[in-house]
Amino acid sequence: MRGKLTKNQQIAADLRTEIESGALAPGEAIPSEAQLMERYGFSRETVRAGVRTLVEEGLVTTGWGQGKYVREAYPPVIWDWSTMESRRRHEADGSKVGDQWASAVAADGHKPRQEVRVSIVEPPKRIRDLLQLGEDGLAVVRQRVRYVDNLPYALSDSYMPESLVAGTPLMEPRDVHAPGGVLASVGLIQVKYRDEIAVRMPTREEAEKLSLPVATPVAEHTRTGYDEDGKPLRCMVTILPGDRHVIRYEVDAD
Repeated sequence: MRGKLTKNQQIAADLRTEIESGALAPGEAIPSEAQLMERYGFSRETVRAGVRTLVEEGLVTTGWGQGKYVREAYPPVIWDWSTMESRRRHEADGSKVGDQWASAVAADGHKPRQEVRVSIVEPPKRIRDLLQLGEDGLAVVRQRVRYVDNLPYALSDSYMPESLVAGTPLMEPRDVHAPGGVLASVGLIQVKYRDEIAVRMPTREEAEKLSLPVATPVAEHTRTGYDEDGKPLRCMVTILPGDRHVIRYEVDAD
C-alpha cells in the first residue's frame, strides 16, 4: 500500500499515524518544513503539500504566529435548543448559577464565565428586519463572550428593541438573570422561537475573540423570540466554533 502513495501522501500518512497514536500530542508543534525535508529528502513544495493535506483534514492547524500544530481537542458543549430558554426549566434551575447557558455548563462539571458589553446601536439590516424595526429604530445589544474553564467558547449577541427594554436590568453591563428569564421578568413573554443555523467561516474579529485556529468553521445560530401577538421581542445571534460544540434538537414526529 505504501508503495502506491505519492511523496506528499507518504508525509501525510506518517504524520497522521503519529497524531493518531499520540506520538504527536494535541497542541504540540509538528516537525518544521526544514526538519521534514531533511527526514524525507523531498522538496519544500512536496513537504508543504503533505502538511496541507492534514490541515484540510482538520488534524493540523496553523497558529496566528509561526508553525503548525496538532489540533487540540476541546470538551464539547452540548446545546439542547429544544429546552434551552424554556421558561419552566429556567424557573426550576436558571437561578442556581446564572442564565441557562451557565447552568448547563456548570451541570457538566465545567466553570462558566461571561464578559458582557451593552450598547444602543443602529442594528444591521438583517437584525432590523427580524425585529421589524423602522428605519430610525434603535436596538439594545448585549454582546457576550462566553468562556468554559477560562477558554473562549462562544459569542452571543442579543438584540432587543430599545423602546421595549430601556430602563430595565437588560441595560446593565453585567451578567443579569431572573427565574423565568429576564425578558419575562419585565413583562416581555416570549411564546415562540424561530431558529436559523448557518455554517460559515468566521470573520477575523470572531476568530480573534474566540482564539480560533486557522480554517475552523463556525455555526451561526439565530433565534428570534415572539410574543403571543407575533411581535418580535429579541433576536439572539450565537457564534459556535465547530470544533467545540454539539447542537441538539428533539422534534415530535406528529
